[in-house]
Amino acid sequence: MMIKRKIASLFVIILAFLLQTTVFKGLELAGVVPQLMLVATVSYAYLRGRTSGLLIGFLCGLMLDMYGGTVIGLYAFIFMTIGFAVGFCQKFYFTNNLVLPAILIVSGDFVYGIYYYITEFLMRGKLYIGFYMLHVVLPEVIYTGIVGILAYRLIVALENLLNKKRKEEESAGNFT
Repeated sequence: MMIKRKIASLFVIILAFLLQTTVFKGLELAGVVPQLMLVATVSYAYLRGRTSGLLIGFLCGLMLDMYGGTVIGLYAFIFMTIGFAVGFCQKFYFTNNLVLPAILIVSGDFVYGIYYYITEFLMRGKLYIGFYMLHVVLPEVIYTGIVGILAYRLIVALENLLNKKRKEEESAGNFT
């Protein structure tokens, strides 16, 4: 059953990558697209814990690095850090409450924006943080938050389905 969970996670990551880099490029709002890879990282970190957050964050970040990163490993580092930090919130997991996942998705995207500003702009002497926050980070955080809640609900539904099947297999195995 563990293999099914890994395959499902990989499927979600690939789907998020394809949607983020193709479909949502055509649905840009205010010049930004939602960070679905970050949503996948935050969702799995919240649902499964620090180790999954770290590994899935690395995989998502590395895929984005290979797709169009300026420095290989930058996205991987940012997403790993966010995934690991969000993984600490797993002990606060509530199945029907969307407030904490929404806060984690929005704050994760905000942290991503800060990291990205520091590494891509501040290190090059571009000090327009107010402009960057208002015109890039804020619209992206809002867009990612809205789309992220929908994506999170789908990931939770998939996880519940996999957990239900696992419990059925375990109970069937006990009686045979």
